[in-house]
Amino acid sequence: YNGSLPNGDRGRRKSRFALYKRPKANGVKPSTVHVACSPQAAKVKTTDVTFVLVFSSFRPFSPSVKNKHGGRLRDWRLVRNLPPSCGTTNYISNKDQHSISYTLSRAQTVVVEYTYDSNTDMFQIGRSTESPIDFVVTDTVAGSQSNSDTQSVQSTISRFACRIMCQRTPPYTARIYAAGFDSSKNIFLGEKAAKWKTCDGQMDGLTTNGVLVMHPRNGFMQDSKPGVWREISVETETQELVDGSLIDLCGATLLWRTAEGLSHTPTLKHLEALRQEINAARPQCPVGFNTLAFPSMRRKDTPDEKQPWVYLQCGHVHGYHNWGNHREEREGREGRLRECPMCRAKGPYVPLWLGCEAGFYVDAAPPTHTFNPCGHVCSEKTAAFWSQIPLPHGTHTFHTACPFCAQQLSGEQGYIRLIFQGPLD
Repeated sequence: YNGSLPNGDRGRRKSRFALYKRPKANGVKPSTVHVACSPQAAKVKTTDVTFVLVFSSFRPFSPSVKNKHGGRLRDWRLVRNLPPSCGTTNYISNKDQHSISYTLSRAQTVVVEYTYDSNTDMFQIGRSTESPIDFVVTDTVAGSQSNSDTQSVQSTISRFACRIMCQRTPPYTARIYAAGFDSSKNIFLGEKAAKWKTCDGQMDGLTTNGVLVMHPRNGFMQDSKPGVWREISVETETQELVDGSLIDLCGATLLWRTAEGLSHTPTLKHLEALRQEINAARPQCPVGFNTLAFPSMRRKDTPDEKQPWVYLQCGHVHGYHNWGNHREEREGREGRLRECPMCRAKGPYVPLWLGCEAGFYVDAAPPTHTFNPCGHVCSEKTAAFWSQIPLPHGTHTFHTACPFCAQQLSGEQGYIRLIFQGPLD
């Protein structure tokens, strides 16, 4: 939403996140693999250890207990360090240990334990506001200006969508994995989730909503071309993030920027200087002859009297006026097109807003072009780059969109060059 969320950035819910080296590593890596062959194998936590609750036909060691669904479990026992001959692998683990459970069928579950990794930092992203999530992400509603718009849509982002593992030493490689550990430090892949065993014997799988990653070819720069979107898995089918990588969470798309990449992009201070430079040139409305001015980057909701407007069919910039406002539009009927008084071209007539999220720019050139149909202004090469990037829309389609507001682009190119009129004096 052009640099900030509709209701502002608050706590772990922000429009941008910065990852720093943690004071203490919290990364994890796969360790022991356990196979539970019982259809109702489940973990029961005690004060210090976790047992596996195995249901069997043996005589119970204590009275019957109720399961979480209210039914009675008449034959049960706590198994601890049973030999392999018992038909199931059972384990003891620390209560703070991470694990991933793969339900292969009603008769078999594979549990992969994770152990502490002192060489990596883990950051988790998702919709949940629980403590394991470092960055809370909400669905992106195209053109939304208020929080009520985003809350009215049923979210398709997973509560624990993905996790990023960053090396704590140079070159600080970052890899992204589907799914995040919940409050119990577990990841569960149900029976219907896609899962498989790799050639080296490791278990892997996909999440329900899926996480897609795309790396632009030639990096994130003015000559970049779109790459191929690929779905990542919870363990082995992962992607190393590079400058300009796009991460789609089935409801929101994130842009990954490296520290080195950001050093070549404009800062907010530079964008403010470009805004002041445009306003200092005193562009005028060809109809009203009043001086136009882009508003402060803090004001990006309601147009003011000096706001520049543009005819998206031709690119001529005006102030707001009723020239070409036909009777159909005044009466609220069909006919939302306006006729440009300069060239008579008919098309949408929208206010212009300077793109305020510096991380979306591929260069520091002056803002001379605008996206169609939203009116967000940026440099020519930035507009050209985003107009060729297909972003996932829902679960079945892709389309190009404005990076500042997520509105689907229209027109032949998706953007247009602005034509300003200078002062007559």
